[in-house]
Order: sequence, then C-alpha cells, then structure tokens
Amino acid sequence: MNTNLRQPRSDKVGVIALVPDQWDPQWQVRHHLLSRLARYFPVVWINCPPRWRQAVPALWRRHTLVNYPSPAGLQVYQPEFWLPRLGRPACLARLTSQTRLRRAADRLRATGCAKVVLYIWRPEFADAVDGIPYDLSIYHVDDEYSFSTTEVEVSSKERSLLESVGQVFIHSVAMMAKKGSFNPNTEFIPNGVDYSLYATPVPDPEDLRPIPHPRIGYVGYLKKMLDWPLLLELSAAHPEWSFVFVGPTRENHEIDDILKQISQRPNVYFLGGKPTERLGGYPQHFDVCIMPYQPDDYTKYIYPLKMHEYLASGAPVVSAPIRSVQEFGNVVALASGSDQWSRAIGDALSADQHSPRRRTLRQTVAREHDWEAIVDKIARIIAHRLGVQLPNSLNSELVVERNNAGD
Repeated sequence: MNTNLRQPRSDKVGVIALVPDQWDPQWQVRHHLLSRLARYFPVVWINCPPRWRQAVPALWRRHTLVNYPSPAGLQVYQPEFWLPRLGRPACLARLTSQTRLRRAADRLRATGCAKVVLYIWRPEFADAVDGIPYDLSIYHVDDEYSFSTTEVEVSSKERSLLESVGQVFIHSVAMMAKKGSFNPNTEFIPNGVDYSLYATPVPDPEDLRPIPHPRIGYVGYLKKMLDWPLLLELSAAHPEWSFVFVGPTRENHEIDDILKQISQRPNVYFLGGKPTERLGGYPQHFDVCIMPYQPDDYTKYIYPLKMHEYLASGAPVVSAPIRSVQEFGNVVALASGSDQWSRAIGDALSADQHSPRRRTLRQTVAREHDWEAIVDKIARIIAHRLGVQLPNSLNSELVVERNNAGD
C-alpha cells in the first residue's frame, strides 16, 4: 500500500475530517478515502478524543503511542488531553468541540487554505455544523448508525444533519432508499478497493502457509453480525475444509462463547488482525472467500468493504444474499442456510471457478471500483460546489499508475 502520495493539487481548499476512530494501521473506509482525498486537498484527520473520564489515562498513553505514517497532504491531529469528549454540561461540551475544530482549521490555514470543508462521518459530530465558519459541510453515510438488527426510523438528530449539510454521500442502494431523499445534494458513493494491493501477486503469508487447502477464508472484524451458528455448523460438517479468519475481535460478549467453541475445532484458524498493507496476500491464497453475514435489518444496509477486495484477488466469493451484494451475482455466489452454503462453497472449489476466465471477470469488476476513481468523483463534487478548478489530467494519471501497479 503506497502512502508516499503526491502533494495536494489545490491549496485553496482544506478538509477537516471528523471521524469516530484513530489513524492506525487497520484501515476503515474513511482511512482509504481520506488518504486519497489528500492528493487533491490538504486534510486534517482529528483523532477521536477520549471521553473525559479517560483523559488522564490517555495523557499517559500518549507517551507510548506509535505515530503511524500518514500520506503527504494528510495531517493527524491528536486533540490535547484537556479537550476530551464531553456530554455534560452542554456549554462546556460545545466549547471543547469548537476548540478542537478551530485548532484543526488553524492547521489548514497555515498551509494557505482559504476554504474549509467539514467532512462528518457520524451523527455524533452533528454539532460541528454550528461550531466554526466553513464553506461546505459533508455527511458521509457508510453504515446504519443505529446498529439495530430490526428496522428503526431515522433519528431526529441524523435527519437534521442530513437536511442541514451541503452535501451527502451514501454508500449503499438500500441506504439511498432510506436516507437519500432528505437532501437534494445526495450522491451514491459505493465502497471501493485498493486494487493493486489485492491484485498484485505475493507469496503466501507466513502464518497462512502451514494451513492445509482447501482454505475457506474471511478477512475483517470478527463481530456479532456474522452468522456464527452457520460457521459452527459448516466447520463441523466439513472437517476437510480449513476455515481461516483474519481480523481482530471486537469487544462483544454476546459471541464469546461461540467463538470459544468454534476456536477449538482442529480445522478452524484465527490469525488475528493485520495492518492493511499486509492484507492483500490473504485472499489471494484462499480457495474460497466468504461473507457469512446474518441477513437482518442491519446488514441489509451495509456495503462490505471486503467484497471488492476479495474480487480483486481473483478468488471465488460466497456471500449471504444481503442487498448490496445481490447486484454482483455474476461474480459472487449467494447462499442461505447451511445446505446452500455447503453446495456454494463446494462449487466454488471446482476447477471452473478457478479458471483464468473466472478470475479475470472478478478482477474486472473490482477494478471498476478502485478507490482512485471513487475519490476522484468525490473531489470533483467538492471542487464544483466550491467553484474550484481541478486539473482534468489528475484522474487519468492515477488510472495509469493504478493499471501499472496491477500488471
């Protein structure tokens, strides 16, 4: 993964990114997107500050924190320990929030930026729209933030944010149907892939090498939205298959028992979390990549980041029939229930599914969703809204670089 990016193409516009997490080696959608947006405009990523009860321990931890490299054009702002997240009193919460925003804006103005964009990634940052002067506000919806497995209405706070910002980006078709009508300036922006990272052949990762084939693999956070009873059943029914999980476990005691149970299977392997720059080699050396989500009123809104990453590797993919995956049925096999999953994985292991023709078809779909093209669209929407001219040649240069990297 290349983080040695060119300097931004416009110093007139700067972006303040309000994100729910830290700049670290395990990238989410916002890491991929904002690191590339920094090629166009300077970006200040505000590390999510601790709540006030954790402020003093956080101050101590800062002495041992690792400063992970960020691409050229992207600054990571770690808020001072005396600017924690507060709930009450409201006046002090606003003051600390406004101070963080002003400090981020000062960093942008120090680089010569005359226009400021607020790029908001969660409803919890909605108050930022009243925090400091800015020229454009953006709300990027890349999840159902209620996290409810049963359908709930859009909250009044999120509805107000959707209606008040200058631009909305929404990541899935189902979410567009639910939240796309509140703001006329709404664009569908699907999740993408670092194509060259996943498509460029690399050797077997060292910890994957001893695991016997066929390998049925999953890459991503181990969380409750996965269908763990299904995985438990499949791993018992197919001892001849190796089930490999690459990713950290999110704290959720609801799945502790079943994780313990499945981890005791001799054909199940948990390899832990990896830095994003090392993830590309895992799907390449799986025989089948899986997305075993539980179909419910939460997962119907997701757009799995791993889908195009899997496809870029060229390996066969089997998924639960969630809404965002259904339109890719020509390159992703859909399965419900253990019998269908067994058959779908068995079919995916066939020689035909591993043929050069099938591999090329999957990689062609993934290449169409390269982050470079997706972020170029976002950058040009921002530039258009602010009346800023971007060079027409930038996207074509990036496409040439991407294609060369994937050869």
